[in-house]
Amino acid sequence: MTGTRWERLRPAVGRFALAATSGIVLFLAFAPRQLWWLAPIAFAGFGLALHGRRLWGAAGYGLVFGLAFNLLHLLWIDDFLGAEFGPGPWLALSGVMALYVAVAAGLMSFAGRLPGAPVWLALVFLLQEYARSRWPANGFPWGRIGFSQPEGAYTPLAAIGGAPLVGFAVVTSGFGLAWLVVHLRGLPGLRTRGPQWTGLARTAAYALVPLLAGLVLWPAVGTGAETGHRTVAVVQGNAPNAGIGLLGRRDTIRAGALAEHDRLTTRIDRGEVARPDLVVWPETTVDVVGGRDSEVTAAVDELGVPALVGSLYRTADGRTDNAVVAWRPGDGPGQRYAKQELVPFSEYVPMREIAAWFTPFVGNTQDMRWGDEPGVFDIAGTRVGTAICYEAAYDYPSRDAVHAGARMLVLPTNNAWFGDGEMTYQQLAMARLRAVEHGRAVVVAATSGVSAVVRPDGTVSRQTEMYTADSLVADVPLRETTTLADRFGPWTERVMLGAAVCAVLAGFALRRRPVHTTGRDG
Repeated sequence: MTGTRWERLRPAVGRFALAATSGIVLFLAFAPRQLWWLAPIAFAGFGLALHGRRLWGAAGYGLVFGLAFNLLHLLWIDDFLGAEFGPGPWLALSGVMALYVAVAAGLMSFAGRLPGAPVWLALVFLLQEYARSRWPANGFPWGRIGFSQPEGAYTPLAAIGGAPLVGFAVVTSGFGLAWLVVHLRGLPGLRTRGPQWTGLARTAAYALVPLLAGLVLWPAVGTGAETGHRTVAVVQGNAPNAGIGLLGRRDTIRAGALAEHDRLTTRIDRGEVARPDLVVWPETTVDVVGGRDSEVTAAVDELGVPALVGSLYRTADGRTDNAVVAWRPGDGPGQRYAKQELVPFSEYVPMREIAAWFTPFVGNTQDMRWGDEPGVFDIAGTRVGTAICYEAAYDYPSRDAVHAGARMLVLPTNNAWFGDGEMTYQQLAMARLRAVEHGRAVVVAATSGVSAVVRPDGTVSRQTEMYTADSLVADVPLRETTTLADRFGPWTERVMLGAAVCAVLAGFALRRRPVHTTGRDG
């Protein structure tokens, strides 16, 4: 390669490397690492890679950024399906997620022409989160930027605008840092005064104001009990770390939960732990056929404490719900909540002929029935809300439960399929952010870990290890205050969505004008 040709290619190679590195840095910001501050740094690098690029160039760097992030963040898909199908499902899903980022990055080439570019760029990036959380096959909201912040300076913003506002703050800070670097490079010297330094201060504000807003809101995050406490026990029965090999071994999962429930009962009878008011079992722990399971009924009766039991509930008409069933001593199973957000290609199979290339769940799996009611139970002398596993990634299930009066939340999950990778920690991070968003304690009950009790401020008071049979008993504060995030509901995201569309259209109308760089605030 001649020196002249290399000189032409070097800027593109540098941007390519910066976009890829930024995607890796964003991955490192997510759980189980406690490196929340890496997320805005990742977007600073991404913003520098995009700066001044036009539609196709920006889309290309967005694809690189999205691939670098998703291939690492979704590696647990390969832990699950890789032994049977190879890396195809993991690569395909990561590629689809990266395409969304590529489209958003291309649209950023228009929004970046507007004054205040970091704000508009952040909104356009979140536009792709909105889209991929809904389409295709009911979307895949995993890896939203807000979920990188279960702790840290931005976390309190969840109580104002939920995961969308947290993500917006992080991305705005990151792009603000990028534009600050661009602005500094454009200054002729440190002795310069006047409008350029005024622009510098304005650009710095994009990076700092979201961060400072979160810090200011920390004291407002409520944690104390408002309507008393309940003592809650979590049963983690464990399962073999066999990935897809767990297919057809549901009896093993059920037996593990029953055995751990018996050990918990013995510990309570001996006075080793407090007697709980409520026991929570993980997702799909038992099959409930015709509304009955005599062994579970006997276990609940022996302890004398009501339980919320994750169940495959098979109805008389042959349909199956992924459900949480209220099991009361002396009464057996009763009220149930059916999961509203089913996992595509697992709990239901769209496009079955094509899906057969990617998933083992086609030939022997009937589509489950979709729930259509909020998950709330009047149990243990209070009102308990629930979402199931995958639903933690969606905004509305927990919000609807809170609107229906829930004073604490439970999240049963079966993550035993996904190996000892990062999936369970990513899900716990979602639960932690939801706790702050709704001002409610969240109890996570996982088949094989990590089970946890999360305080209303997102901190974890108790948790288990992975692939260990264990149980937790902890006091949980009950709260009834409605956060602004719950009052605003979906309108926070809708307003941001509308602003993003307007920014793209306005930038498109200005496309023949020069791109703003350091002469203005973005």
